[in-house]
Amino acid sequence: MANPIQWVNALSTRPSLEAAVEEVVDRIQNSLSAAPDLAVVFISSAFASEYSRLMPVMKERLSVPVLIGCGGGGIVGMNPEGEAREIEGEPALSVSVAHLPEVSVRAFYLPADILPDLDSSPDTWVDLVGVDPQEQPQFILLADPFSSRINDLLQGLDFAYPGSIKVGGLASTGMMGTQTGLFCNYHLYREGTVGVALSGNIVMETIVAQGCRPIGQTYQVTQGERNILLELAEPESTELTTCTTQARPPLEVLRDLIQDLSESDRELAQHSLFIGVARDEFKQQLGHGDFLIRNVLGVDPRLGAIAIGDRVRPGQRIQFHLRDARTSGEDLELLLQSYQQEATNTSSAGALMFSCMGRGAGLYGEPDFDSNLFHQYLNNVQLGGFFCNGEIGPVAGSTFLHGYTSVFGICHQP
Repeated sequence: MANPIQWVNALSTRPSLEAAVEEVVDRIQNSLSAAPDLAVVFISSAFASEYSRLMPVMKERLSVPVLIGCGGGGIVGMNPEGEAREIEGEPALSVSVAHLPEVSVRAFYLPADILPDLDSSPDTWVDLVGVDPQEQPQFILLADPFSSRINDLLQGLDFAYPGSIKVGGLASTGMMGTQTGLFCNYHLYREGTVGVALSGNIVMETIVAQGCRPIGQTYQVTQGERNILLELAEPESTELTTCTTQARPPLEVLRDLIQDLSESDRELAQHSLFIGVARDEFKQQLGHGDFLIRNVLGVDPRLGAIAIGDRVRPGQRIQFHLRDARTSGEDLELLLQSYQQEATNTSSAGALMFSCMGRGAGLYGEPDFDSNLFHQYLNNVQLGGFFCNGEIGPVAGSTFLHGYTSVFGICHQP
């Protein structure tokens, strides 16, 4: 058997960059008993003016062959007492370092202007990343929210590396007008995507908590154009291709549905209504985790149409969803319980958390909610991460950019 993976995270909240780097490096060196192969660095946007200094300071103190990272409006990591903390809007530096025996670790930087178009062959994407699909790599991706063409990249990687896990997030800032930063092998980048491919003696498993609960029943799209729902009907339970009711405008369906809700849910629907799009066309009974949650962008009362944050097409099944703090917490807890019951490997080494800027203390009214819940179920796992401008994770076998979501990538040996 190979030497075990070692994974250590250290978090510092010191307001001086040098002092923060010194604190995390000292703790890592005291905890790691083998040479590190990978570092994943997240730094608070409170340090944004010092991003250009971070890599030279880190390189002086920490010698790791492969390093990726980014800036974030909130930072997740382990404090000296071994507790997971979420530091929002204040100076923080979180560094996860891993010793990965028998694992190939390859970092890459992809500016948006070199991405192939979506008609290109899988080989074009493979050449870009430089990793053979037969190695079955797992990906961690960190991207600039404005200049990365991230949806094209996720589609291309799914095309070239089907079955490979991809997790990550879009760099974020705590305030308007602050520049984001991406880091790859001790270089600072201001645009594009940085990432790392891990292949060999490592498994990455995911939890994607979209934080919503369904209301009403499932409907089938009978007419839709681009991202606009024009008509919905109730599908038969036995034959997904036929509908039992006359197709109606989505706004009419929604109005009827809202009338049947409790008073608190009616109020919630005013500001926290979402659409779940079923990903599996053939699954009869749709349940938890089968829907990709998308924003409602607007309505057209004249047509009764609803615009959503994704493309729609006739035949797809949708369901209206609501989100609030209680639902969000219950959703994550359900997924963690399920993961714990199904986990074949109980000795997970480390994990990365990519959580939406719209979660955290602003949603729950208390700090450290998602990370504390994670550690209730996986208490021996070293956790690092950041609050994102969009979260990357799989739903039903394909990779998507999410909002209001917490994505966990959990690493262990096979």
